[in-house]
Amino acid sequence: MKFKRIFLLVLDSLGVGEAIDAEEYNDRGCNTLGHILDNTDLFIPNLKKMGLLNTLTMNNLEGEAYYTIARPKNKGKDCLSGHYELMGIDLGRNYINFDGGPFPRELLENIASTTKKPIIGNIVCDIKSAIKRLYKRQLETKALIISTTGDSNLEVAANEEIIPVNELFEYCDAIRKITTKDSWQIASVVARPFKIFNDEVILTEDTRIFTLPPTNKSVLESLKNANYQTIAIGKVSDLFNYTGITKIIQASQNTEAINKLLDIMDKNFEGLCFVNLNDFKTIYGNSRDVLGYKNALEEFDVEVPMIINKLNIDDLLIITADHGCDPTKENYHHTRENVPVLLYSRCFIESGQIDILNTLGDIGATIADNFNVEKTWLGESFLNKLK
Repeated sequence: MKFKRIFLLVLDSLGVGEAIDAEEYNDRGCNTLGHILDNTDLFIPNLKKMGLLNTLTMNNLEGEAYYTIARPKNKGKDCLSGHYELMGIDLGRNYINFDGGPFPRELLENIASTTKKPIIGNIVCDIKSAIKRLYKRQLETKALIISTTGDSNLEVAANEEIIPVNELFEYCDAIRKITTKDSWQIASVVARPFKIFNDEVILTEDTRIFTLPPTNKSVLESLKNANYQTIAIGKVSDLFNYTGITKIIQASQNTEAINKLLDIMDKNFEGLCFVNLNDFKTIYGNSRDVLGYKNALEEFDVEVPMIINKLNIDDLLIITADHGCDPTKENYHHTRENVPVLLYSRCFIESGQIDILNTLGDIGATIADNFNVEKTWLGESFLNKLK
């Protein structure tokens, strides 16, 4: 084993340019990081030193870490397909997004009949915009607010004062069961509890994602079965339906997730800590807020030295993403993009560009190789290239 602890950070939706098959997803020309850079005065000196901006061109420039890009292989461009691929899971399903539009009437009628609740919304937009438009109507009707970003997700929002969180979870669990039907099989049902303060929408920390069980064994399960720790921070445990996780740490915002990561880095453990930083997608990417996305990247950049300073000599830090969400695109959809891969360890005697990865699963395969556990379904290890 080369590394005792591996810290895998997913900057949710930070794509770095169109994937080979982007045209199939109507995403030609999309580039989340590149277009933020083009449209703002983005200042991320620490990530730049690690090679993040180099991933936009792959021109073999110098960096203080190893860097490359990974090409998506699983179908889809949602969080589930990206995270599954990272952990070596061949998706094995064609999740439905209803051509990027609202949900069919028959599905909504089934939801209303099963939950015994009226439905409002069924709009394609980011979740905060949906709530802003409909929260007053929810006060009057006690209805469930349903929306989607046009990807394979169904979001259910409710004011905690109108529908208690546990009750909302029960409704979402019932909707998850409904959407196992082939013609309605979406990747995730998302419970979005919220509060209103001075007419501002506040998404609470109780957001929960209801997914389907993984289609095959993940790196997480292999690690857990071999008695290694698998610590999930943020929505990671939800995405994997709580399989293969030894410790669940809830975190609803980037700052909270990073603070909990820093706490974990002070602990003595052997295995993987898997962190999702969700604000990039949920708050800025989906709402097409270019300036907000830029500011969030700069806020994360400030945290990078603190994370690096907590690394032990035998630790490995991997920073990557799961898909794109180009904030300059007109619609609210995720975007089919390559993702950056940055790798840093205090024990490295070399750095710089490594070969492009043909799947995000190469990351999971490398983690499995490091801990000498069962090989994944997707991906090839590049552990021997890290020197």
